[in-house]
Amino acid sequence: MRVRLNLRNRILAVVAVALAGIVVAASSATANPVGVNGNSTIAAQVKHRVNTLPWYGVFDNLQYQVNGSEVILSGQVVSDHSVTKDDIQKAVEKISGVTKVVNNIEILPLSGFDDQIRRAEYRTIFSTSDLGRYTMGSIPPVHIIVANGHVTLEGKVMNKMDRNVAGIAANTVPGVFSVSNNLRIGE
Repeated sequence: MRVRLNLRNRILAVVAVALAGIVVAASSATANPVGVNGNSTIAAQVKHRVNTLPWYGVFDNLQYQVNGSEVILSGQVVSDHSVTKDDIQKAVEKISGVTKVVNNIEILPLSGFDDQIRRAEYRTIFSTSDLGRYTMGSIPPVHIIVANGHVTLEGKVMNKMDRNVAGIAANTVPGVFSVSNNLRIGE
């Protein structure tokens, strides 16, 4: 009887963790607003446009700031997805009330070395038992940015432990020159 209860508790814990991961993925599947000063309707529309980009993924990082009717775009996109940089600018320019779009999105350099690091970082970080739940959703809440062998983690995680585990995992990948862990907690 005791073993059965223990197994039931384990199953319930696994289900709870899976549901928490789904909630995090659904609520965090957004671009990271740097700051929103001004029209919240414009900010909501920018957020929607960013989230519906067809090529926006785990190796890209898009951020925006709304200052009245001006939208400032920033972040990084993988060079073979450079269409994203122009696509997001065109999409944001079509939003009613937007008078100016400043596009500061950086296109990451084309590099087979960086592509290898991206794949290795993805496997290493998300194969960690605590972090696999962050792969759920169309846009994962954790973004891995690699530029010339330097790795930056962007996005959101549920708690400080997940942030620390992601940073430690990222640092174990061979060939990486440095890792900056900019993951935010909560929200």
